[in-house]
Amino acid sequence: MLARWLPAAINTRPAEWSRAAIGMALGTLLSVWLCAQVFGMEVALHLLGPLGASAVLLFAVSSGALAQPWSIIGSYLCAAVVALLVARVLGRTLGSACMAAGMTVILICWLRCLHPPAGGLAMTLVLADPASVALGWQELPAVMLGAGALLVCALAYNNVTRTRYPKGAVESPPLLFPDANAAQDPAITAVDLKLALADMEQFYDIEPSELEHLIHTAEGHARRRSIGQVLASRVA
Repeated sequence: MLARWLPAAINTRPAEWSRAAIGMALGTLLSVWLCAQVFGMEVALHLLGPLGASAVLLFAVSSGALAQPWSIIGSYLCAAVVALLVARVLGRTLGSACMAAGMTVILICWLRCLHPPAGGLAMTLVLADPASVALGWQELPAVMLGAGALLVCALAYNNVTRTRYPKGAVESPPLLFPDANAAQDPAITAVDLKLALADMEQFYDIEPSELEHLIHTAEGHARRRSIGQVLASRVA
């Protein structure tokens, strides 16, 4: 029972940790600085928390679905619009801030731009500082400027440091009919997946055991599809 609470081993090397840390620090610094030049330091510092959290995803786990460009841009836009509407209708209270965060999660899930810092951003915008409150709807451009600047930094830094970003959809290879006489491939285990992740030397937001379960589940669906095709051919 207690073993479940222990953290899993990280499959990346210290060089990757340093690369992600430097990128996160520089990206956050540049995005907050740029926002401060246009809207003032008080407004920019109010966005520091969400931008810093987003930077961890964009630079440390850039391969994940939560760190892709549409995730940050779409989620920040949704969070800002929802938060400003809720603050205008229900006022700036703790309850309305939590409601804005919940509504934001529903919206970004529907729009397929799930990005965890957006929940914090929504609460931050509802419980804003006086300088941000004075901006009114002009706070929306401030939010998007910070998000856009952070995304540009991630695009530049990750690719310069040989980390492909964004991650496009991987095309599946064409299905081939297996040779009946060919030797059967050995089953993939969590240990094999862990070694493969270590070879790739990047952060991936998924555990080897979860990958193993996913592969076995996919194999089950493939077998059922194959059986269904065989039965359909016999009926025909």
